[in-house]
Amino acid sequence: MQRAESIESSPRPIPLSLILLAAVVVHLPLLLMKLPLKSYDTNFHILFASHYVHHWFTPWNSKWYAGFSQTTYPPLPQQWVALISRIVGLDMAYMAVQFAAILLLALGVYRFSLLWVNVRAASIAALASVFLGSESFLVYSAGQLGTTSAAPIYLNALPYLFEWIRHGKWQSFLKASVLFTAAAAAHHATLLFGSFFFALPILALVLLDREDGETVSMPAFFARTAIIAAVVGVAIAVVLLPFWIALIHYPVTQTPIPHPSRANYILSPQWGINYFIVPYGALILALPFIFVRGAAVTRLRPLLLGFWVAFLVGLGGTTPVGRLLLGRAFEVLTMERFSYWATLLALPFVGLLASELVDRFRMRAVAVLTVLAAFSCALAVGWATYRPADAQDFKVDSVASWLNRDGHDKYRYITLGFGNKIARLATMTDASSVDGEWNSGRMLPELTRYGAGALTSSKYFGKPGLDALRAMLLHADDYGLKWVFVRDPYYDPLLSFAGWRRVDDLEDKTIEVWSKDGVPPAMAANAPQMPPHWQGILWGTLPFGSSVLAIFVVLIPTKQRVEIREERSFATDKNLVPGRLVS
Repeated sequence: MQRAESIESSPRPIPLSLILLAAVVVHLPLLLMKLPLKSYDTNFHILFASHYVHHWFTPWNSKWYAGFSQTTYPPLPQQWVALISRIVGLDMAYMAVQFAAILLLALGVYRFSLLWVNVRAASIAALASVFLGSESFLVYSAGQLGTTSAAPIYLNALPYLFEWIRHGKWQSFLKASVLFTAAAAAHHATLLFGSFFFALPILALVLLDREDGETVSMPAFFARTAIIAAVVGVAIAVVLLPFWIALIHYPVTQTPIPHPSRANYILSPQWGINYFIVPYGALILALPFIFVRGAAVTRLRPLLLGFWVAFLVGLGGTTPVGRLLLGRAFEVLTMERFSYWATLLALPFVGLLASELVDRFRMRAVAVLTVLAAFSCALAVGWATYRPADAQDFKVDSVASWLNRDGHDKYRYITLGFGNKIARLATMTDASSVDGEWNSGRMLPELTRYGAGALTSSKYFGKPGLDALRAMLLHADDYGLKWVFVRDPYYDPLLSFAGWRRVDDLEDKTIEVWSKDGVPPAMAANAPQMPPHWQGILWGTLPFGSSVLAIFVVLIPTKQRVEIREERSFATDKNLVPGRLVS
């Protein structure tokens, strides 16, 4: 039986300015060193941003897949990169947007944690987000700009959602609505899947919350929930209308492509290290506390449930939960984003645990917690540094220069053995390729039929990868495919057998140029999935405009104070008394 104790005044929380300063000290030097450039997806996002630099209102991109629509990916962070790049260039603009997301995450974790724990524990949770292994993993290894941009915006919106449903404050309704819409404009997977892990516990908390002995009435609860769901749903439908049109008319029906995040981490321990040990880091030590305290305290149970489901799905094929809950989407999504969401949901518990340890052990606890936090961040950054996604140390400048001269860009090309550098190459040349890294944007049957990823890494996908490459080489005339740049001699026999011949060498003969005779110049695409002009106007206006509106609305001055209430029916100690940012 829980015993309600008298509530003592909590020790002073960590100032938010100090938390943001910690984010600056930890992450700004790493971003200035451009560490994310060797991640999986960073150059992919930079390619999308480079297209918006030159074609803000034309989402049809001819650089990959003989043409594809960028409306298949919400554009907000990439458009911000494009805008800032006019001042500092694409690479540093990407770092600036990623850095802004890191700062927003600390603020969002603080405000989200205040709904569950006291101010001091919430401030510790926010500080922990700076050293969070999953955040560093996504930034420096996975390069997932959309995920790391959308999640902080959702976290900052959730307290307003609570205030609206719990107290009916219209200003909170407005702020929650614009923030949810802006978050949706940043990333589709976070909208379609991740938002439920965060929003549903908040709805449950509204029903559990007792303020001055009163509870929200059920009619008010359902009415307010329905109102904000309808308004936000309509807003997202309008802001991302071209995305929904593309998804409905051209759903992802291609053969599933294997991804190691869906592996069984017990049977494949190398992927267990990459997708579990590295993202969770020292947070693994807090798992027993999360389950015990979350199960024991009523008001924390919704948060525990959200964490537990996200945790299980994030384990990929280790458990059947992900496949059962996601269905076919399990074969399309990558699971590291679920682990990221799970760690964010765990941070209020981490702040609570750290606060109790510091209360009991003082400086010894501070020293140990500091070491564990530094270890978590260093492990993820070190892992990304010594096992980078783009481990190949070569430049593609000479390939881009070759394509850009003597009319070579009249024909299409592919690369073999270039890895993640195909996106970097695409930003540097006007030539078009039939390969690419954005699987949901490709429509060519030679690519969608075989269950393989990028052609440049065909051999790593086994027979499906080589079958896709053979099919593309066979149909080279149909696509104006005349050039193949080879950095791996493994592919030489296949090219020779298919009737291609070597015509040039680049980069001290480390890159071979192969050609096929009689290939006609590439024709401009007139694909049915090409968005009409009116969709381009919407795409260039509404998503970016939603972020500007969100900034304006959130900055509307309100008189706020931090209120700490005694809640004897839910709290077992002073650290469980929640803080509130109330208008």
